[in-house]
Amino acid sequence: MMQGKQRMRRTRREQGTRTAQGEVRTSRHAPLCDVTGAGPAPAPPADSPSGALSEPSRAATAFDALYDEHAAPLTQQAYLLTGQPRSAQQAVERAFQLAWRQWPEVATAPNPAAWVRAAAYEEALSPWRPLLRRRRAAQKPTPKAPAPAPAAPADRAFLETLLALPVPYRRTLLLHDGLGLGIDETAAELEASPTAAARRLAHARETVALRLPELGLDRQTPARKGEILHARISALAAAHPVAPPPPRTVRTDSERSTRWTTRAAFGLTGLVAATTALSLLTAPRSHTPPPERRAATAPASPRAPASPGTQVDYRDPASPQGTRAPTGRHPGTPAPESPSGPQPTLPPDASLTPALP
Repeated sequence: MMQGKQRMRRTRREQGTRTAQGEVRTSRHAPLCDVTGAGPAPAPPADSPSGALSEPSRAATAFDALYDEHAAPLTQQAYLLTGQPRSAQQAVERAFQLAWRQWPEVATAPNPAAWVRAAAYEEALSPWRPLLRRRRAAQKPTPKAPAPAPAAPADRAFLETLLALPVPYRRTLLLHDGLGLGIDETAAELEASPTAAARRLAHARETVALRLPELGLDRQTPARKGEILHARISALAAAHPVAPPPPRTVRTDSERSTRWTTRAAFGLTGLVAATTALSLLTAPRSHTPPPERRAATAPASPRAPASPGTQVDYRDPASPQGTRAPTGRHPGTPAPESPSGPQPTLPPDASLTPALP
């Protein structure tokens, strides 16, 4: 089985990719262009010892072949998008972990490499990535993520120019001029129209030409600009070699992450179910209305003693409105007469106004 794997890998390395001019370019000379090949995931030949393997073994073999061929170039591309070697390494690893979790879909895709590339780009350009960079800024280099070698001034200036571009323009320039994709393919990966992709490409080229006049992009044809930028991007990627972890490590990490996610989901579901059951058990069986509260009344203020000569209302609040006790005297005593004597009374038929003639 090991001999069959080695023969398949050697065959893929020797095949290379064809450029627009028809020449053959191997992955060793064009590290950014060996991920553009379309077609389903490679399967072991039927006459090889690995052809009699079980389905999981065949899936692992196909995944390992895809990883061995494209992990390193994808890491270099992610580095050109982010400028951070560790972030690029982690983005590619997570993209392949996602591909292994969804391997039936990836294996039957028209272009598995493009599927993984889109996932790696999205992970590398995630808005949460800058926060992780700040948190890991003080970490020491490790064999898995070694410290980057000191870059030449020209390479550093070109990388800073790429990182200064807006993300859509940077991605368009890398796909078209770095990988050699056509406008239609670039637009499909960007989920944009070909017209929008062409405008982004032209704007990115103008910005690079303005900031780096030593590249000689001015007064060049679009095809010649693409060739110059392709050579410059490939040289910058080749100046930063990478060492991806073994594919088995990526598959193991993916499976471990899947198990952890599944257990966390089951644990959260169980916690919600237990909380709901506890609430049902401790809830009262029937609803008892609360006791009715009486309205609060203010206490009656004591009556002040009446002074002589004033009228005092001795009416009982509970008595009818018409009942009224005598005022100004003790109940039961007769009313005093008027000082001027008895008042004259008018006859019943008397009129207060004189009659008109």
